[in-house]
Amino acid sequence: MSSTTSPLKIVKRPWNARGHADHGWLYTFHTFSFASYYDPRHESFGPLRVINEDRVEKGTGFGTHSHAEFLIWSYIVSGELEHKDSMGNLENLQRGEVQFTSAGTGIRHSEYNRKQTEDVHFLQIWAKPYTSKLKPSYVTRKFTDEMKQDKLVRIMEDLKRHDGRDAEDAPIPLHADLSMDASILSPGKSVVHEIVAEGKRNVFVHLVMGGRTQPKSGGAKIRVGDVELGEGDGAYITNATGPGKIEVESVGDKPAEFLLFDMGL
Repeated sequence: MSSTTSPLKIVKRPWNARGHADHGWLYTFHTFSFASYYDPRHESFGPLRVINEDRVEKGTGFGTHSHAEFLIWSYIVSGELEHKDSMGNLENLQRGEVQFTSAGTGIRHSEYNRKQTEDVHFLQIWAKPYTSKLKPSYVTRKFTDEMKQDKLVRIMEDLKRHDGRDAEDAPIPLHADLSMDASILSPGKSVVHEIVAEGKRNVFVHLVMGGRTQPKSGGAKIRVGDVELGEGDGAYITNATGPGKIEVESVGDKPAEFLLFDMGL
């Protein structure tokens, strides 16, 4: 489904075409160029710069390191992630929680899996802000499975479009022309995303992995237009125009947890 003025162009980003590294303590896939992985065809998409699908072994993690300028958030899929930073924040994040940092003029933080019984699986996402030298800030919100069940839930929202609510179920505001929705879509169900702004938009969809590799058969699958995505696959969607709509259908045999980014060019 699309009510945009011309057909959507949808290009699949296969799960195993992403950058990949297995460091023992860290098993990771990079949608965009990151660390030692570089591909000039996949450096960024609009303001979206990083989607890393990470699994961190029990009792290990990322030591204290610095960031500046980027908008950085972690979407927890399973396990528990400890976040500690130079602003004095210390939290243990669990499934459904989203931890957002606007690095601005500079922060230092660490991310650690203190659990001794299971890995932590999360997506770390970076976006480029439209305002530089921001004062560093920190927000954590929880979006439960029930909230996302068979509907799209707005997780992140451009500050310019945000309604100003600071409620627990409100989207996290950020300084970028980017909205991020999440859904857990039952087999056979579909949801419709309404383009968030007028004019040409970029949209990216990422289907969260259930395991370390995509199942050879079965598993979660979604369809966008005439393109089918399996676990770990993404899709670049261009030629989207607002006002308009994009339908996502769950066509696998397991619930499909996915993220949808709606961005300026």
